[in-house]
Amino acid sequence: MNVQANHWKATFFTIYAGQVFSLLGSAVAQFCIIWWLTINTGSALVLTTASIAAFLPQALLGPFIGTLVDRYDRKKIMIGADMTVAATSLILAVMFMTGEPAIWVIYVMLGMRSLGAAFHMPSMQASIPLIAPQEELTRVAGWNQLLFSASTLVGPMLGAVFVEYWTMTAVMMMDVIGAVLASSALLFVRIPRPKRNEAHLENAGVWQEMKLGLKELMKNKGLFVMTFVIAITTFIFVPVGALFNLMTLDHFGGGAWHAGIVELSFGAGMLIGSVLLGTWGAKRTHISLIRIALLLMGIALIGSGLLPSYGYIGFVLLSALIGVSGPLFGGPYTVMMQTLIDPALLGRVMSFVNSISLLATPIGLLAAGPLAEQWGVPLYFLVSGLLIVILALLFPLQRSVRELRGGGQEDSAPHTATS
Repeated sequence: MNVQANHWKATFFTIYAGQVFSLLGSAVAQFCIIWWLTINTGSALVLTTASIAAFLPQALLGPFIGTLVDRYDRKKIMIGADMTVAATSLILAVMFMTGEPAIWVIYVMLGMRSLGAAFHMPSMQASIPLIAPQEELTRVAGWNQLLFSASTLVGPMLGAVFVEYWTMTAVMMMDVIGAVLASSALLFVRIPRPKRNEAHLENAGVWQEMKLGLKELMKNKGLFVMTFVIAITTFIFVPVGALFNLMTLDHFGGGAWHAGIVELSFGAGMLIGSVLLGTWGAKRTHISLIRIALLLMGIALIGSGLLPSYGYIGFVLLSALIGVSGPLFGGPYTVMMQTLIDPALLGRVMSFVNSISLLATPIGLLAAGPLAEQWGVPLYFLVSGLLIVILALLFPLQRSVRELRGGGQEDSAPHTATS
């Protein structure tokens, strides 16, 4: 049965209706947890360590998880992942009800949430080309980014309110409810499993299947190079993202509301970027979009690093520009993966790609904490922006990357699924 021609929009929007609640609850919870750490410690080292705890499980386990995503029912995996996140939020809710949890407990809970995300993200990414027609994937990427952007926009705004007027217990319980609603929505849809040929035997070992995923990625040199561009950008930018609240608190002398406005501006930028991706971006090559996004991001970070202590309004505006770059960067790369990789191997390939980026994250964070405390957060923003601009100028010089612009290379193999 051709799932792409049979009410694919109904399936897609049913899934994403549930994801609205999950992403919004997680965005609020994430803002409140990070702000709680910021207020209670004021340490760049603590914030970067918390980010490491949130990324490391995905980085280490991603390639193994990818083989499970391709072997088993992706819908059930997503439900299990959502319930894992709900369980961690429930534990934190109880702990905040009885007192303040130790910092190490926060690290452990962030790690457990990361484990849930390690299963959920590749399952969702690998399911989309089995639901939507190939010619709609860029538009779907825009919708996907729009959903994420909207939660990024509204989540911190609500978080800024809740951190002032609600307890952390109430915030965590809201995240639990969101995860339950997302899982409930998944119960009403069917996500087909891709056909497996003789190279994808059910009794293949985990290591063998991991190698199949890596081999599939390496078939396309340009895509392989772009994966490392993603990793380098992650290495540079994620530590900066972990320091946004500290920039607001220390450099601009702001409070929770000021941090919430910065996050609101960033989310608004992502919303604009998502709309651009689904409209203007569909007419441009994926590589040109990624280059534009990196230039926007780098210039905005440079500008942020140069702002004086009274330049908070400028930081709000530049945060929006950084937000615009996000969908224009991540969306085209995901579509290239979905159109160039065999759907039966897409789960493990996406997990492998996510792991490469996530392994770069803790390395960057380990360097960022001490450097940001020694240099100051503004200088760290400035240097990071310069590095990203240099990357944007250099990566299209690689011939295999330039060839990805061609229509022939961006045509995908047929997306087949079992009925």
